[in-house]
Amino acid sequence: MVCCGDACVSPKESREPIRYDPNFNGPTHNRSCTDIIWLIVFILFLGAWGYVGYYSMTRGSVEKLLAPIDTKGRRCGLDSGLENKPYLIFFNIAKCLAPGTPITGCPTTQVCVEKCPTNTILLEKELRLNPSTFETLRPSMVCTDEVNIQTMTSSQALQYMQEDKCASFLISSQPVLARCFVNVTSAVEVIRQVDGVDLVEEQVLQQLANLIKFDQLSSQIVQDLVQSRWYLAGALVAVVIVCFIYILLLRWVVAPVVWLSIAGLLALLGFAMYVCYKNYEYYKANPVGLYQTTNLKGYAQSIFTKYSTWLVILVIVAVIFLILLLVVIFLRNRITIAIALIREGSKAVTAIKSTILFPIFPWILQCAVIAYGVLVLMYLLSIGESAFRVVNIRNDTSCSCSGVYTEEGQDCNPAKFVSVCHDTSSVGGLLPCSLASCHFTGIDNPTNVIFLHLVNLLGFFWTMFFISGIADMMLASTFSTWYWTFHKRDLPFFTLTSGIYRTLRYHLGTVAFGALIIAIVRVIRVILEYIDHKVKKFDNPISRCILCCCKCFFWCLENFLKFINKNAYIMCAVHGKNFCKSAHDAFSLLMRNIVRVVVLDKVADFIFFLSKLLISIGVGFAVYYLLEWNYVYEITKGERLHYNYVPAIILSVATYLICTIFFNVYSMAVDTLFLCFLEDCERNDGSPEKPYFMSKNLLKILGKKNKKLR
Repeated sequence: MVCCGDACVSPKESREPIRYDPNFNGPTHNRSCTDIIWLIVFILFLGAWGYVGYYSMTRGSVEKLLAPIDTKGRRCGLDSGLENKPYLIFFNIAKCLAPGTPITGCPTTQVCVEKCPTNTILLEKELRLNPSTFETLRPSMVCTDEVNIQTMTSSQALQYMQEDKCASFLISSQPVLARCFVNVTSAVEVIRQVDGVDLVEEQVLQQLANLIKFDQLSSQIVQDLVQSRWYLAGALVAVVIVCFIYILLLRWVVAPVVWLSIAGLLALLGFAMYVCYKNYEYYKANPVGLYQTTNLKGYAQSIFTKYSTWLVILVIVAVIFLILLLVVIFLRNRITIAIALIREGSKAVTAIKSTILFPIFPWILQCAVIAYGVLVLMYLLSIGESAFRVVNIRNDTSCSCSGVYTEEGQDCNPAKFVSVCHDTSSVGGLLPCSLASCHFTGIDNPTNVIFLHLVNLLGFFWTMFFISGIADMMLASTFSTWYWTFHKRDLPFFTLTSGIYRTLRYHLGTVAFGALIIAIVRVIRVILEYIDHKVKKFDNPISRCILCCCKCFFWCLENFLKFINKNAYIMCAVHGKNFCKSAHDAFSLLMRNIVRVVVLDKVADFIFFLSKLLISIGVGFAVYYLLEWNYVYEITKGERLHYNYVPAIILSVATYLICTIFFNVYSMAVDTLFLCFLEDCERNDGSPEKPYFMSKNLLKILGKKNKKLR
């Protein structure tokens, strides 16, 4: 005896086919609410999740999380005395571009200012050349708090610049996340004009020069996207139209479209093999010299100008082509049956046209849930006190902190660190330490925040799966009504509305229970990923192997549960039973027809995948070669793009996402009709008393027929 909740089924009963029921003619109308307890639990949990959001928003601050922190550890725009100074400026931006900056922090002085510099001024150089310009330069000077800019003299200003208490130069910059960021090229030009650039800064300047190429590449890509933005928008509209046309083609000429889709994909793979082979021949006969690999473009060129790279790509594409060809050859008969199922699905979708646009509403709700979950996460991360640690104290031998700070990673106070730690090798020993610093390491969260993170994580996944589950059950109720309507012309006008009503009225608890199961597994997977990230630094092969096995197991478990959930929702939509009974009935039905499940349902999914792949790849190739066509630029009078493949790749990805939204409805239709088809085969035998509900075309393919009364 197998039990789940209130449902208990014997093993013998699970092996028996579904019996004929003369009163069954589609989704049950006289049904009751299922899994009410789980709906109540879900509502209570939503209340708790809402309280977590309220708690985090009242005690945390996103500004606190994102606000820049000056050398003394004060937050710009937030702490006392800095309310009107929301931006952070760096005295010597070259030091901030050192490789160790993300770990140790920028070693230059950082102060909060009212606004970022709008002009580039070499303060120290101009004061040395012409001290009389000091009064003109005074309003532009940026110094630390202990310096009185209004009363100091030009000689004092030069001394403060030597002591790193005032900026020796200013570079025109713009605020990005409240930090004053400069243009890379401008920074190189300005820093090279500053007197007394040391060896370290020369190395940084070389790194800056290497970054210019990447900066130029980024600028060209952005310029291409801006220039082609309206064309991209028009292309997205065209993609939507193409999807609609493809759906119509599936309705009327599904078999040619499916076979042409398969042939088209094989042709695209064949063309890709041809391109790879031509490139392989070319680069083998014409070897290319070495490229600079200090930027993204040079690194890509260094890879794709090697004939061995094209040979590897050619072999991979050839293997994929061969596997796909063999699959098509050996499963051609099953593909024919799958085509019939897709035709049934296309008939159902076109008969209930409102289902095509239905996924937009769950998608909007899920976007709102994502926004809320991310917002709560940011507020939770901002709860607590700022933490500062001493870094590079061991590497900076000339730094003396009077015995206050002696250990790496020691807790520190930024203001105290600046006052007690000095560079003993400098004149007078008054300059701040060159490497050692009191670095901001994050916010120390209270212990209870960890549990709030878990609640937020579970609430996020539970709600996301709940919304998708509701959408699946509504569509399942709609398409099952279409299947079990013997004369399809008698289909009720408000079929989708009835499916929505039944789901919302009776089965929210069932969906909540199914969504909770998957959400728990997903949370476990996220925790495992977090643990794996933390233990990577220990590089323990045993723990890594155990974690890898655990992640693989829970990934398989989640996908299996998603499969069971979808079919449980379909059975619940048809028969109105609770989750456990519906999952059991669906699983038993599928196991009794396991061969059909593998070769029919999955082949249909494979065909949908090929269709999406064909449309997205086709759009990508079409856009690329269209942008290569000179006639386009003659008509539009536009400038030629730097990189045609960038909009082509973007449109390919966007096309795949748009196709996924449309084909998800088809996928649900085929899954629903497939389960109804299996039940139809077990429940009925084609006699006048028990006729099949499937279409004539499907009956013909399966070699079955409905007998007529004599």
